[in-house]
Amino acid sequence: QLQLVESGGGLVQPGGSLRLSCAASGFTSNYYQIGWFRQAPGKEREGVSCISRSDGRTFYADSVKGRFTISRDNVKSTVYLQMNSLKPEDTAVYYCAAAMNWYGSSRWYEVRLMDYWGQGTQVTVSS
Repeated sequence: QLQLVESGGGLVQPGGSLRLSCAASGFTSNYYQIGWFRQAPGKEREGVSCISRSDGRTFYADSVKGRFTISRDNVKSTVYLQMNSLKPEDTAVYYCAAAMNWYGSSRWYEVRLMDYWGQGTQVTVSS
């Protein structure tokens, strides 16, 4: 079992920044990828970014490239999402998720392939 706990969400003005954290506990050496998904009201959950445990490769949705950065602290078993230049369309509940298998770099964003989920943290971008 793997437990994921997110923190760091909140209200921020457009153009502002937030850093989300995802603390993992349990079998933290067993997942192949860990990352962030988000779900806005009335929309489907979508992949934002993930990082491969084995080699640290990172992946990003086109909508956040150049603005968001994913990183990890292996000692703390924590994954971070630094979000800069936030836009109102970034408003969503952000979830941390992990997969016990690696399905290839073209499938990192598929919601149905994730095995573990956190409870989510709300990010609201508004003036």
